[in-house]
Amino acid sequence: MWHRAFVGLGSNIGDSRNILQGAIEHLAAHSGVRLVSVSSLYLTTPVGGVIQDDFLNQAVAIDTTLNPEELLILVQSIEADFGRERLVRWGPRTLDLDILFYGDQTVDLPHLTIPHREIPDRGFVLAPMKEIAPNLEHPVLGHSMATLYGAWVSSVKRPQDHISRLSSSCPMQAGVG
Repeated sequence: MWHRAFVGLGSNIGDSRNILQGAIEHLAAHSGVRLVSVSSLYLTTPVGGVIQDDFLNQAVAIDTTLNPEELLILVQSIEADFGRERLVRWGPRTLDLDILFYGDQTVDLPHLTIPHREIPDRGFVLAPMKEIAPNLEHPVLGHSMATLYGAWVSSVKRPQDHISRLSSSCPMQAGVG
């Protein structure tokens, strides 16, 4: 059985544009994954207080036969393939993949929480999600991605926070959807 899931991607070390493109290709190459849509790239201010370069962020919608834990294993293996090291919480990284949603399911395990806990507070997640799934309702909060993004924009308190949509994402975006 196929399930719709959403994955957030981020990178701020190395050639981030090509790293994100490669990660999407790796994800789509899995036999249990069908790529549905890919957001534009967003240049975003890092959060968490660690001094570091800005991130490139994206979101993808996939259909998958993998259960949530199998999908977690897949995204973690893709992160490892691209040299992800977990050295500093909220620190710089070559690649970060987060399962944002898995259908309307909720998962609360020590190693996996779906929907991702920080979605309402993360503009770098909400902006690409609003682009590819504006009417998707958060299964716990009961608000659409467009509504949550609007609330985030209204609550931004630091003038240095920014999210800039870049002109295009990656060649794979054409024809997907």
